[in-house]
Amino acid sequence: MPTGRRLVAYIIALLILGVICLLFPRALAFVELAARELRYLWWLILIAAFGIWLAFSASAKK
Repeated sequence: MPTGRRLVAYIIALLILGVICLLFPRALAFVELAARELRYLWWLILIAAFGIWLAFSASAKK
């Protein structure tokens, strides 16, 4: 996909996310809560990402 189309896709995705947060205030509250909890659980996300990377890299070598 060319860079211009990719940029347009990102902008549209952000606009859709913004509209969803405006239409559903509970979704915005959930996102805010999740962002706050990431401060404490960043290591869990890092371990999960490392596990996914290991799984895909191990399967690619076969």
